Amino acid sequence: MDDVISYKCPNCAAPLVFDSEKQQMLCESCKNTFTVEQMDTFNSSANAKDSVEFEWTRENEAELENMNVYSCPSCGAEIVADENTAATECLYCGNQTIIPQKLSGAYKPDYIIPFKVDKETAKKSLRNFYKGKILLPKFFKDENRIDKITGVYVPFWLFDCDVNADVVFDAKRTHTWSDKSYNYVRTDHFIVQRSGDICFEKVPVDGSTKMQDSYMDAIEPFNYDELTEFNPAYLSGYLADKYDVSSQASSERANSRVNESVKEAFAQTVTGYNSVTTKSCSMRINGGKVRYALLPVWMLNTKYGNKTYTFALNGQTGKMVGELPFDKSRFWGLLLGAAAAVFAVGQIFVFLI
Repeated sequence: MDDVISYKCPNCAAPLVFDSEKQQMLCESCKNTFTVEQMDTFNSSANAKDSVEFEWTRENEAELENMNVYSCPSCGAEIVADENTAATECLYCGNQTIIPQKLSGAYKPDYIIPFKVDKETAKKSLRNFYKGKILLPKFFKDENRIDKITGVYVPFWLFDCDVNADVVFDAKRTHTWSDKSYNYVRTDHFIVQRSGDICFEKVPVDGSTKMQDSYMDAIEPFNYDELTEFNPAYLSGYLADKYDVSSQASSERANSRVNESVKEAFAQTVTGYNSVTTKSCSMRINGGKVRYALLPVWMLNTKYGNKTYTFALNGQTGKMVGELPFDKSRFWGLLLGAAAAVFAVGQIFVFLI
């Protein structure tokens, strides 16, 4: 059974969590706060003890081949987590635990952005997200429908590179004029070439198969000025996963994002035409470098009918994305109401004529 790290209050021994507002470790029992550096010093000696060993067996070993078991340092209960879990909590006593084995060697992050948005703010953001949406079912708006909210440090690869590119565009310029007999349209076609160098820094690609790529892309950008050197103390009070998609496997998405950004940036320099389309793009990437970071994300789940709706919120900036249901009966009611209004206006117009 492997060891886990649990941050305890030096005053009352209650569990500590990372407070996103104070940016310090907080004891929810005695309300004392400690810096990450203070807890590093204290924890190095406080956790210097042997873990409790348990022997365990399961009937369905095949289902658990990717699961690991740990001992909770607070109550001694078993903590079962999958092979990618780096931070979790004990289901019995609620103690926040960090699994250092998942954050060492190649799995040790270079950087982390600590949470700045707390749980209550995340809940309020969800309610604000669906304000003013008239087709949203009324029952869905009940705040008690928030089924689950989880703060997760999501593994991201951050790619740096220098790009030298040659891009060719098809451009069109249209002229129109008329005389007494005809309307004329003349379209001139142009080949426009652009060449240049672009430097990319910290192009993000999430390294977790658990997260929807579209959601992770949509909650960007993160403010990378707040990247800090990784310390496991920031994970206390949140869940965290190590990457299960390697940087090499993620490079295809990074290259695609760089390619689209290059074409978009060069296209913005082609002005004075009615339409511009990319004909070809040749890129040479140099100085490629990749770093590993954990970035803060709130995942919110709510149920309506037989479907679970998932929302993702940037734990640093508060930007939210997600899918919303719509009330079909209200939609048809509004549509019929609008049609009736148009019909009434038409009848008045006919009467006046």
